Amino acid sequence: MNPYAAGRVGSPPADASRAAGEQGGSHTLARGFAALLLAAVLLTVLTACAPQPAAFNATNITGATFARDFRLTDHTGQTRTLADYRGKAVLVFFGYTFCPDVCPTTMGEVSAALKRLGDDAGRVQVLFVTLDPERDTQDLLSRYVPGFDPRFVGLRGDRATTEATVKEYRLVAQRVGEGPNYTLDHTAGLYVYDPAGRVRLFAATAAGPDKLAADLRTLLDGG
Repeated sequence: MNPYAAGRVGSPPADASRAAGEQGGSHTLARGFAALLLAAVLLTVLTACAPQPAAFNATNITGATFARDFRLTDHTGQTRTLADYRGKAVLVFFGYTFCPDVCPTTMGEVSAALKRLGDDAGRVQVLFVTLDPERDTQDLLSRYVPGFDPRFVGLRGDRATTEATVKEYRLVAQRVGEGPNYTLDHTAGLYVYDPAGRVRLFAATAAGPDKLAADLRTLLDGG
């Protein structure tokens, strides 16, 4: 008798169906593997082609939700915000003129860093914000800050404005001692903004002018 008779005309044997199914499954797995391999290759190519984040010596804080802006008075009596310096890289340092060591040392290093930039130093604005408005008057700032570089700007606010700015920048500033010769324990570092006005870096003091100059160069070059 014909084994394919009785309504099963054209039906392949069970072994043949199973073999065909296994072969089809193998083709499906092969196609799936090829697709995954292609996706992996494309991802590698796209990653290699994508712009890589700039490397900095200072701590990269790009996208921070603090240190966004200030509203203070400069040493000539003009009200200033970050927007006034748009188009330049901006360094903001918080200190006070009676500071015996860290503040003058840092300002000296910043001045040295700008000298390393040559003509591009004109594309950088340095701001010294006092944490001691009671003693750091406009007149005193006008003599102290430009002493490091005539292009540097001193900024101050009243006590309430100073405290609000300290909070915005997440700083620590504590008075130590009594009487007119008190000192301040305060956060020592530089906030660095790119020419678009975005906070990008927090640079520790004593890092040296070479590293700071290199980071400024990167920002000025669009990094």
